[in-house]
Amino acid sequence: MNFVAEALNLSKFSTERLEERGILRRAFVKHPFFSDIVEAVRIEKKFGIYEEGTVIVKGKESLRVFRGFPKIRRILYLESGLKKHFGSKKIAVEEKMNGYNVRIGIIGENIYAITRRGLICPYTTEKAREKISKEFFDEYPEHMLCCEAIGKASPYVPDYYGIDDLEFFLFDVRESKTNKALSIYDKEEIAKRYGLKMVDLLLKTSAEDIENIKKTLEELNERGREGVVFKDLEMLLPPLKYTTSFSNCGDLSYAFKNFEEYGRDFMLARIIREAFQTFEFKDDLDKRAHRLGKAILSSAIESIRKVSEGKEVTELLTLNFSSEEILELFKIHLKLVGINLREIERREKNGRIEVKFERVMRATTDKIRSLLEGNPW
Repeated sequence: MNFVAEALNLSKFSTERLEERGILRRAFVKHPFFSDIVEAVRIEKKFGIYEEGTVIVKGKESLRVFRGFPKIRRILYLESGLKKHFGSKKIAVEEKMNGYNVRIGIIGENIYAITRRGLICPYTTEKAREKISKEFFDEYPEHMLCCEAIGKASPYVPDYYGIDDLEFFLFDVRESKTNKALSIYDKEEIAKRYGLKMVDLLLKTSAEDIENIKKTLEELNERGREGVVFKDLEMLLPPLKYTTSFSNCGDLSYAFKNFEEYGRDFMLARIIREAFQTFEFKDDLDKRAHRLGKAILSSAIESIRKVSEGKEVTELLTLNFSSEEILELFKIHLKLVGINLREIERREKNGRIEVKFERVMRATTDKIRSLLEGNPW
């Protein structure tokens, strides 16, 4: 772990203590696919200035630090929250897309993709190498592209956008070691210059323009989108986020379908978000209550019905790989992540290997079965 001490400017004793406390953990599966990496560890939970998901990489030629995603605080009441945080500053209202967060950077000669928890994912890395040009890193070798990974070929989050493969949508460009973000203007210019897809920038406005902001959110909700992130144009203040009713109810539907896999805090937070949004937008209470109740009950009942019929609560997903080698590496990676996927079908399609996986929600399945057998909660 000497390389961690050197990269983070820590003593050897401090580094050993972090390892003993389980804060430092493996960040990847050693394999020739990761040819530029000698060793890599991730920070499991926030430590000092370093965010959860920070990755320290010992490359063949240099040490790299990829800082974790900064926590974005959420506001529940728009009018006062935006004014209090941003004052009179100009702000960008960006769409908050529903995928999984990825940091894309260069290590040695190749591009690598790091997920939110600080794991270097072989599947996402392969997709990033296919979709992202290395030209950006020729000019910005010490930066990372912060993207939302979205599509039907996502191994972690269902697709809500009708994207057939896996695409990357840029939302930040940051210095990898300091986490300093480039301005909105610089990000737009970089996206245009290097042909990068970017999350939609819906408005450039101010906190005073509350009616227009609300209208934008209502339009997003009608389109079945997740929400927005508010950022000052210079990226000097921390961003704020806000989600639509569609997103809140969608999250609740998924959580109650798999209720033993999700904590009660997760569910309660989304119900409270709905309460504040209903109040501020002056929405019809009966309409909101019906939508919320249906999201909760229908998905839970669906899971109960499946188990009562002798089935399991599951999710299906279809991924594609360039080779058997990457497929097998990804399966090993899933064990490191703690996700249990069961391969149920495999075929060749357009020169690639397409695999259908099934993820069994074991805790929810077992709990429902126990309750149906008459055992107490």
